[in-house]
Amino acid sequence: MTKQDILNSIRQYYQEQQNQKTEWKIGDPIRYAGRVYDENELVNLVDSALEFWLTSGRFCDEFTEKFSQYLGIKYCELVNSGSSANLLAFMTLCDKELGDRHIGKGDEVITVACGFPTTVAPIVQSGAVPVFVDVKIPYYNIDISKLENAMSDKTKAVFIAHTLGLPFDINVVKKFCEKHNLWLIEDNCDALGSKVGGKFTGTIGDIGTSSFYPAHHMTTGEGGAVYTNNSLLHKISLSLRDWGRDCVCPSGTDNVCGNRFNRQDGTLPFGYDHKYVYGRFGYNLKMTDPMAAIGVAQVDKLDDFTKKRQSNFKRLYNNLQNTELILPKIIENAEPSPFGFIITVTRGNRNALVKKLEENKVQTRNLFAGNLTRHPACDGVEYRVSGGLIDTDRVMNDSFWIGVYPGMTEDMLDFMSEIIIKYEKIN
Repeated sequence: MTKQDILNSIRQYYQEQQNQKTEWKIGDPIRYAGRVYDENELVNLVDSALEFWLTSGRFCDEFTEKFSQYLGIKYCELVNSGSSANLLAFMTLCDKELGDRHIGKGDEVITVACGFPTTVAPIVQSGAVPVFVDVKIPYYNIDISKLENAMSDKTKAVFIAHTLGLPFDINVVKKFCEKHNLWLIEDNCDALGSKVGGKFTGTIGDIGTSSFYPAHHMTTGEGGAVYTNNSLLHKISLSLRDWGRDCVCPSGTDNVCGNRFNRQDGTLPFGYDHKYVYGRFGYNLKMTDPMAAIGVAQVDKLDDFTKKRQSNFKRLYNNLQNTELILPKIIENAEPSPFGFIITVTRGNRNALVKKLEENKVQTRNLFAGNLTRHPACDGVEYRVSGGLIDTDRVMNDSFWIGVYPGMTEDMLDFMSEIIIKYEKIN
């Protein structure tokens, strides 16, 4: 049997599995997210397995190029998760090669407490100090009117996410950062495919991150990416991702620079093997080739995924717009690729409505941490709150979200809406 025979069999297997699937009916689960794929992902994955190249290889190279081209960004590093992407992006800005602009211990970083903790974790882990600013309902993103009051002479950066694919007002935030010479890190893990002013989110600030976890806009299983147009940030992040080494040789290759054994580095012996010269203390955060093989096929579906998410979001909005619930609002000039549909109750109890949905096998999710400062993880952690967290607490108490992922049908969306409308009428 040839390799092509095997790959053809995989295509046939996929089609046979598809023929056995049944349509969703009431009583079946409605998940908040899920994988959407076809035979191309399976074929690539098996192709990679047959090569048995288990670290970064040709599929990583292809995925990096396709993903960079899709976003229109110069530099991209693939990593093993979205959390690693946030870690790598932030630690890149802590590098002393950036001079006075590097983020050091005790420096402050403006962020929000209403979100996923891996946006904040690298700030804390580096010894910097998160400064929490409130969000604003119904946008669920940072309240831009409170940015100036959050500033101090220690502020070095703003690190925030586009919440559930709804872009924050990045033009205002970017102008604020430029005014005060601050770095802007876009956590784009929940917003891949979203745009502001025709530009993809994640590419507008200094450095952006993506996650390819199965629940997100595309998947490689685990996986993520860091991307930038800044050549120095690219150099630093590539080194940090690959153990902190100076050498730029890809896995399995040697002496790309032609100077492997004829350099003087620090106080090392002259000619010390450049593959083992370390300019910084880094990590091993690389993506593997089998993961990237899936990504190569998923990138081709991103535009369709975005259109389906937007359509699903719009249908839910139209279904629920005459209720007294607070529905999400989008900033001007933005085209979101929604990760979920967030709802805030105005009367009654959030948990009771969530329970009703879950009893009908509709998955729900809170807006992640709600208010991170109220979690045990923040006990003993140095942080500062600027101006109070009033809407953040309201999100924690009264908000939840349901899915809009591309695998959802109109029947699923209408069923979820019906449960919510019925509950809201009697409460």
